[in-house]
Amino acid sequence: MIRIAICDDEKTMSDNIKTMVSDFFCGKNMQIAIVQFSCGEELLNYGRQIDILFLDIQMKTINGMETARILRESGFQGFLIFMTILKEMVFEAFGVQAYDYLVKPIKESHFQKTMERLFVSIQNANETNLLVQKGCESSIIPFDKIIFCEIIDRKVYLHLTSSEVVDYYERIENLERKLGSSFFRCHRSFLINLKHLKSYKNGTAYMEGGRQIPVSRLRSKEFSNVILQYMKTGI
Repeated sequence: MIRIAICDDEKTMSDNIKTMVSDFFCGKNMQIAIVQFSCGEELLNYGRQIDILFLDIQMKTINGMETARILRESGFQGFLIFMTILKEMVFEAFGVQAYDYLVKPIKESHFQKTMERLFVSIQNANETNLLVQKGCESSIIPFDKIIFCEIIDRKVYLHLTSSEVVDYYERIENLERKLGSSFFRCHRSFLINLKHLKSYKNGTAYMEGGRQIPVSRLRSKEFSNVILQYMKTGI
C-alpha cells in the first residue's frame, strides 16, 4: 500500500491531482490510499505515514515550504512534490529535499514525466524498502517496519511494527538477498530484524511486540557474533 497525501487549499486542484495520481498508479497495478488536506495545519496534525506528498506552497496561515520544513524536522522521509505558481520558489525546495516541483497550471505531460521518474525511484528503493508483489498489486514496506519474517508452506508472512501481517509467495533465499544487513536468518523459517531484537537467551530471540523466535543450534554461535557486531556498529 502506497500512502499518498495531497495538501492544497484549492479543492479543484486537489481533486484534479487525486484523479491523475489514481489513474497513474491504477495503470501500474499498484495499491494506493489517498488523503486530502486543505491546509498545512491539517497535514501536520495527521500523524500517520505518508509515502508521497503533493504540497501546495501558497497557503494561508502556514505556507507549504514551512509545512515541509516542520515535516522533515519531525522525521518525514517520503517523496515530496511541490505545486505552485511561483517558479522562483524552486531553489528553496532543495532545502527540504523536494523530489520535484510542478508549476501551476500543471500540464498532464509534465505530471506524467514526474510520476514515471518517481515510479522508477520507488522500484529502485531496495536499500531501505521491500517491494512486495501480491497478485496484480504492489506495495512498498520500509525495512524498519518489519520486525521479523516467517515462512510457512512457501508463503512469507511479514510481521510489522503496526501489528499488521503481510503475506505473499516468495522463497526465503530470495527474500534474504533483498533485505538489509540488519536482518539475520536465525532459523530455516525465520528472518529477524536486529533493530527490533529485545534480548536473546537459551536459543530464543525475544522480539519487539513480545514474539519469541527460535534460533537453531547450528546458527546460535554466528547469531551471537552478529549481535555483538551489530551492537558495535549498528549496521
